[in-house]
This record gives sequence, structure tokens and C-alpha cells, in this order.
Amino acid sequence: MDPEYFKSYEMSWGTLGTIRPYSNFQPDRDVKELQIALEKKDAGTLLRILTNRNNAQRQVLAKTFEELTQKELGAGVKKVLSGDVADLLLEMLMPPMHYEAFRLEDAMAGLGTDEETLLEILCTRTGPQLRQISQVYKQMFKKDLEKELKTETSGDFAKLVIALFNKTDVAGLVHKDVQTLVETLKEKKCDMAPWIYIMTSRDTEHLRNVLDAVEFETGLFLEEAFEKRFSGDLRLGLKVLVQCIQNPDLYLANRINAMKTPQTHRVMVSHCEEDLLCIRAAFLKLTGTSLYTTLQKHFKGDQLTALLNICRSED
Repeated sequence: MDPEYFKSYEMSWGTLGTIRPYSNFQPDRDVKELQIALEKKDAGTLLRILTNRNNAQRQVLAKTFEELTQKELGAGVKKVLSGDVADLLLEMLMPPMHYEAFRLEDAMAGLGTDEETLLEILCTRTGPQLRQISQVYKQMFKKDLEKELKTETSGDFAKLVIALFNKTDVAGLVHKDVQTLVETLKEKKCDMAPWIYIMTSRDTEHLRNVLDAVEFETGLFLEEAFEKRFSGDLRLGLKVLVQCIQNPDLYLANRINAMKTPQTHRVMVSHCEEDLLCIRAAFLKLTGTSLYTTLQKHFKGDQLTALLNICRSED
């Protein structure tokens, strides 16, 4: 295991995630339990251990398991479990950046492209994170992520996607950015270039101030303005980007609220060690019902057990 992994993804009890380091972590003991559970096809034990250790600890378990058995833990999970719960545990065994790379590849695989998943990752991840994901993507799939994104998208939407992929943090003046964006909305044909440039080259706090001021000066919510001035995937992309700038927790809560497999799984797994507590709070405010209770209405069996373990508790 690369020691830098632990430096990059060390979690503490102060995190806003729901899955935290297991305080009495004993890899050898866990691996013995996992071996017995795989032999007996004991799904309960597999779920209990793998959803109650953080990602760094799961990487240790996978490495220790392979050293002791000369077999991959993931392969064993595949033999014992199937369907959605197997997919969920296999995804939890991936290191974080590998998981995001996997999600991007999956969104572009086969016929059609899952634009919403591309946007979710590109809009909620920072520039440095996306550069890490790009490096891991190349190692995993032997392809260049930026080239793949260009191939899978087209037109103005492709320009937005590539700008998000290469997002930067350039200093700017709020009043100048506001003036530029307001002027585009007054033109007969709205120029999308300033929107793409400004919204992918400023820090989040700056952008929140800019977008609030644009809404105040135009008297329109930006979603209304985009409905009138843009179309197709570009409109979708700008809407998602604005939502992620203004309230990323609410955006992700909405994604989870679709209660679709694998969408709900993947947002929860991606954010369970970072900010799932915030997303849970946003979900409660959005729906009036806790995420913990809502999951119980839409899923069942081992799949439900795994999701409840990730969610952790009632709100």
C-alpha cells in the first residue's frame, strides 16, 4: 500500500462523513472473519465488516487478505453475493480516486452518455482532485480522460465539460464579472463563452457572490434565465454547475432522492467519508423525511442493510 494514500485520505472524528476509521481496527482478525464468511456465504458478516471500516482500512483488508490467501477479496465477494449489493461492496473496495475514475468511465461506456454523472463529478470535484482522477483513469483504462470527454460530448456542451475538467482559480472582481454576465443576458443571442469562462475559473465564494448579484440585477433566478437563453445539454450543464456552486449538498441530496440504483449507491459511496452528514441534512430539508427512513421505503434485504450502514443513523 502506498503510504501517501494514508496521508491523502486520513479521516478523523471531526469529519462530515458518516463512515469513519474503525477505532479498534485489527486487520488480521477482520480477514479471518472475512475468510470464514466467504466460506459460509455469510452476507451479514461481509456487510458488517466492509461497511464499518473506512476506505483506507478496507485497502489494508484487501491487501492482507491477498497476502494470506493468494486470492483477491473482491473476487470472493463476487462469488458469495450478486446483484446490486455485490456491486455496492465491490465499489466500496475501490480507493476514492479509482472509484471516481470508474464512475466516469461507466458514464461514457456503451451507447449514449450519462451526462448527469459526468456533470456531478466535474462540478463537485476540485481542480486538483480532477487532475488526480485523470492520472488514475489513465492507469486504469490506458486512455486519456480529456480526450474521452471530448469524444463523448459535442458543441457548446463539450466546451463547458472541458472547461470544468481544466477548472482553475483565477482572481477576478465580482462587479466586473457580474456586469459581463448581465450584459450577455441582454443580448439578442446570449454569448455562452463568458458564462463558461467565469464559472470555471473563479473560487466558489466569489462565484456565489457573482451569481447572487446577477439574480438581483436581472430579477430572474438563473434557472429561469437559462431556460430562456440556452438549450440542450449546455442548459443542463449550466444549471447543474449553478446548483453545485450555490448549494452542492442540496444538489447531491436531489441526486440521491431519485432512489435509483446505482445512482443513489454511487453518490452515497462517493461522499460517505467527506460530507454525507451535510447531504443528509439537505435531504431532510428537501423532502421533510430523513434519508435513513426514505431508504427503508425503497430498498430491502442486504442492499438496504448496506445502505443504512453507509447512511449511519436517523436525523
